[in-house]
Amino acid sequence: MSATEPPTHPPESPAWAEIHASEDFQRLRSRLRRFVFPMTALFLVWYLLYVVLADYAHDFMSVKVIGNINVGLVLGLLQFVSTFAITGLYVRYANRKLDPIADRIRQDVEGEAS
Repeated sequence: MSATEPPTHPPESPAWAEIHASEDFQRLRSRLRRFVFPMTALFLVWYLLYVVLADYAHDFMSVKVIGNINVGLVLGLLQFVSTFAITGLYVRYANRKLDPIADRIRQDVEGEAS
């Protein structure tokens, strides 16, 4: 495909509408959203708190904790820690709550394709 050709899309599978409407798929979406939306909101609040403190609370952020390490540096590093923690929580949640349903849907679809 050249850069000037419009992208081609595969034809819609008639099974997609059935899969999308299935109870398993709806449960999968619900469980995913139950984790993703609150966790995203929590992380955004945490990140914005850090940005606001960095911009408006200079005295607080410059308080030394140990040696030349101040509160701002600690909170900044905790941003990375929280990102890895959320990733670990998601993997654990997906393994327990999402993957079994996704596997069941996949088996149903692949079984119909045979």
